[in-house]
Amino acid sequence: MDNSKIVEELKSSIRDIPDFPKKGIIFKDITTLLKDGKKFQKAIDCIVERYKDKKIDKVVSVEARGFIFGSAIAYKLGAGVIPVRKKGKLPHETNRVEYELEYGKDILEIHKDAISAGDNVLIIDDLLATGGTMKAVFDLVEGMGGKVVEIAFLIELTFLKGRERLKGHQVFSLIEF
Repeated sequence: MDNSKIVEELKSSIRDIPDFPKKGIIFKDITTLLKDGKKFQKAIDCIVERYKDKKIDKVVSVEARGFIFGSAIAYKLGAGVIPVRKKGKLPHETNRVEYELEYGKDILEIHKDAISAGDNVLIIDDLLATGGTMKAVFDLVEGMGGKVVEIAFLIELTFLKGRERLKGHQVFSLIEF
C-alpha cells in the first residue's frame, strides 16, 4: 500500500462531530483513528518515515493530544520528548509565551532546561487550525536556541489558513481537510 492509500484510509477513519464544541463547528474526532491500533501505527509510521534521517534530538509536543503523537514519534526516532503545557502545569522553572486566541489570550510553558542550543527539534501536534498555538510554540523553541526542523501535524484544516501564520517555517500535515 502506498502512502496516498494509507492517508485516505486514515482520513476516512476520522469522525465528524457537528456543533462541537459549539454550534456551527464540525469537530474532527481522532479517537476513532486512535482506537484502531493498526491505523494509529500507520499514522505514526508515516510521520516517522519523513524524519528518520533528519537527526531529530527532541520532539516537542503540545498539550494534550499532541502528547499522544509526540511520545510515539520520539520513541521511534530515539529522540527526547518535550511537553509544552498550559501555565502552571510544569513543576520546574519554565520559559513561557503569551499568545492570542480567537476569544482571548493564553500562556504556554516549557521547562527552561528542555532544549539546548543547537538541538534539532521536531514540533508535533494533532491539528493545525489557525496556527496561533503553534506559532507560540515555535517562538518558545527558537528562543531557547533550538533549531526547528519542521512543524508537523496529523491533520490540517486548510480552510482556516493556519499555514499563513506559520509562513517562513517548514510545515507538514499528513491529512488535510
